[in-house]
Amino acid sequence: MLVALLAFAGSATTSLLVRMPQPRVQDEFSYLLAADTFARGRLTNPPHPMWIHFESFHIIHQPTYASKYPPAQGLALALGQMLGGHAIVGVWISSALVCAAVYWMLLAWLPSVWALLGGLLAVATFGITGYWSQSYWGGAVAALGGALLFGALRRIVRRPQARHAALLGVGLAILANSRPYEGLLVSLPAAVVLAAWGIGRNRPPARVLLGRVILPILAVLVLAAGAMAYYNLRVTGSAFRTPYQVHEATYVREPFFLWQRPRPELRYRHEIIRSFWDQHFQEYFRARSIAEVPHRMLLKVYDLYRVPLGLFLLVTLVTLPWLWRNPWMILALVTTGVLTLGHLSYAWTIPHYAAPATGLLLALVVEGLRHLRWWRWGSRRLGNFVVVMVLVMAVLWPIAWIVRQRQWQASMEATQGPRLATDRTDPAWWLLDKSRMLTERMQLRRSDWFLQRARILDQLSRTDGRHLVIVRYGREHVVHEEWVYNAADIDGAKVVWAREMDPARDCELLDYFRERRAWLLEADARPATLVPYTVPDPGACPR
Repeated sequence: MLVALLAFAGSATTSLLVRMPQPRVQDEFSYLLAADTFARGRLTNPPHPMWIHFESFHIIHQPTYASKYPPAQGLALALGQMLGGHAIVGVWISSALVCAAVYWMLLAWLPSVWALLGGLLAVATFGITGYWSQSYWGGAVAALGGALLFGALRRIVRRPQARHAALLGVGLAILANSRPYEGLLVSLPAAVVLAAWGIGRNRPPARVLLGRVILPILAVLVLAAGAMAYYNLRVTGSAFRTPYQVHEATYVREPFFLWQRPRPELRYRHEIIRSFWDQHFQEYFRARSIAEVPHRMLLKVYDLYRVPLGLFLLVTLVTLPWLWRNPWMILALVTTGVLTLGHLSYAWTIPHYAAPATGLLLALVVEGLRHLRWWRWGSRRLGNFVVVMVLVMAVLWPIAWIVRQRQWQASMEATQGPRLATDRTDPAWWLLDKSRMLTERMQLRRSDWFLQRARILDQLSRTDGRHLVIVRYGREHVVHEEWVYNAADIDGAKVVWAREMDPARDCELLDYFRERRAWLLEADARPATLVPYTVPDPGACPR
């Protein structure tokens, strides 16, 4: 309870006092769509008549309107939206649960004092700060599944109990619905250990093995498989076809693994979507280049483990000879090795891809600290000093992150100009000194576009009536700065974001939303500008 409360209070305080997280990465908007859908009591949404204007990244519009991702992260965010009125509450809850689960896992792997130290390290490294606890991108949910899996595995081998077997099944179900591929990679060594124990000399009686281990695991997995099949059926029309598969077949040419052949060329309805996936396709070919393999392998390993534990993993490398003497630490090393090898077949990696192994990584770090404290230099026992310095670094870690975020926020606020004006002739545009406005436009960094979007959305939400924002991109638009994302109930939303297309299609859109006030967003202006929308070619619109 202490570990969970520290993580929840720390992550919530950081969000409220430093900067309330705003979605920035395309994946975050997709997860928020899933959260909004689930919070409304639905598994998916019907396709919209104007869906072509709403196409975006990592979502599908046919056969239904939904996120492409497995549902676990969306369910966590939906829980926060229902309990606290905002999806970020689900992130805080996830942070608390994963830190508590890591501590629970370590209690089975290490002495209790060191397990508590591991739980507090979890709070310091990813439970309070970092994008696992301060964004909607995920990581904590998959780490929760891994911690339940390996904590239950160690307890089952020690003393089989049905509740631990059920928790192992829950961990597998969470992994299958958060990071399926990575969950499979870390589950394989665990399955080998469980099978070897079940047939080894120290195996329990067949009645105990069946009733306390196999049946509880199967019961949970059968329920989870049925729920997954039903979810797929509602979203894609097939129990065996996931939303992810539908999305990849519709938009993505590069295959999942580097050794697979690319798909045939696809047709896109929007240039920005084509540009985005063309960049991914080019990256896929660069990753396959023989000359790129050595440094990309090192870069992938670095990217995979730099968050959340980062420099703390150096303790594991230093104490590796001692770790090999413990069979459970060997399991942790082998599992992380399998996960790493599995990721080398990707074109790229992101730190939360390694989330299922987070509990194992913390076990290696803490076990390394246990051995490191006995290290001597001559007659001097320096190990305790090194351990204390590691703990000091753990305390300073979230403080440094918060200070860095505050500095970034201050720099953004110092360079932000007006974000909303009803017209270019509005007095608000002329009250600012022209030289200052020019300086703002030159200095305003692209990295703040999502703050502009959030500010415009907030201002329109507090304005009378309902609004339609038609987004226009320039030729030099950065494809990762995506404005067009909508709520689950598009027609019922206060603000609807749509892509500008040809005059005829835009007229159809305006006619459909004729009761809304239409705006044109110049997304690549610095700052982004919002003005009343006028049809470029009035003759294209029917009277």
